[in-house]
Amino acid sequence: MTDLDVSGRITALRSTFSTIEAVVDPESLTQEIAELSEQASAPGLWDDTENAQKITSALSHRQSELARVVEVSRRLDDLDVLLDMAKEAGDDASVDEVHLELDELERILGEMEIATLLDGEYDALPAIITIRAGAGGVDAADFAEMLLRMYVRWADAHGHRATVLDTSYAEEAGIKSATLQIDAPHAFGVLSVEAGTHRLVRMSPFNSAGKRQTSFAAVEVVPLMAEAAEIEIPEADMRVDVFRSSGPGGQSVNTTDSAVRITHLPTGIVVSCQNEKSQIQNRAAALRVLTSRLLLLQREEEAAKKKELAGVITASWGDQMRSYVLAPYQMVKDLRSEYEVNNPSAVFDGDLDGFLQAGIRWRKSADRVS
Repeated sequence: MTDLDVSGRITALRSTFSTIEAVVDPESLTQEIAELSEQASAPGLWDDTENAQKITSALSHRQSELARVVEVSRRLDDLDVLLDMAKEAGDDASVDEVHLELDELERILGEMEIATLLDGEYDALPAIITIRAGAGGVDAADFAEMLLRMYVRWADAHGHRATVLDTSYAEEAGIKSATLQIDAPHAFGVLSVEAGTHRLVRMSPFNSAGKRQTSFAAVEVVPLMAEAAEIEIPEADMRVDVFRSSGPGGQSVNTTDSAVRITHLPTGIVVSCQNEKSQIQNRAAALRVLTSRLLLLQREEEAAKKKELAGVITASWGDQMRSYVLAPYQMVKDLRSEYEVNNPSAVFDGDLDGFLQAGIRWRKSADRVS
């Protein structure tokens, strides 16, 4: 191993960290932590539970962010020492240790760099993901369920809470649709790049002739608004239906009409929730999702109007954004960022970080061009 083997990687890592450090601004972060700590230690903090949770959650998040910056800075400073020790030892184990540390730092800094790109108005909010089976019959319903499992596994792998709010099961296999809530820092900012049409190509397990089948599923991602007051929905614009929650095959999982379905009559948007135990809780959860979707729709309409007035016509990037190919070869490819891997099984098991990071960088680049 020579200096040239790793010097370029070390230089690149330190350059990336300098950029991240300038955006994060540890000094300002330290001051913000001090202010939040003072608020968190105030008498009577928990008299207002909702506000207390916001303060303590923000404090925990800022402390973790600062601790990560300090830790990475220390590890970058230790690289020269680690490199010198490896040269003195001159064995394969020492060389491997250096490369493993560089690999880990590249991974961590990649995640930190992506976080600095999430500066949208709603990027920091939880995400609501709705998956719908498209063209392709039973295969499409099965594909929709595979995508649901993929997002749940991604959340589990990162220690994020994933809650399935509603599922509509297909008759033979899979699902017609599902709504999933993911609570994590910048969940919407990260996962919003998943919105669009997903395509699956495989040898159909539901086709006795064993022919190759192409199927589609639509993924919608909206932020879960912290406050529903940003947009008011007149009661006359909503039809609220209640029904009993059910699982696959119609198996009853509730003995009361606790599940709630809200239809927004002017737009036709339908939102269901059957995850909570009471009808009141399900109605509140469904109303929050509906509010989030209507607010996003309103903003999209405003943005489209602005583009029309400005005379700018651009193609939407959200249509057929990714292909999952299982036959005749193995590949998953994002058609916007051109990022691809040859291990679909790992992707369906939740290994999405490469696609998410590439998608966020692609979106940022596209925003600069426009």
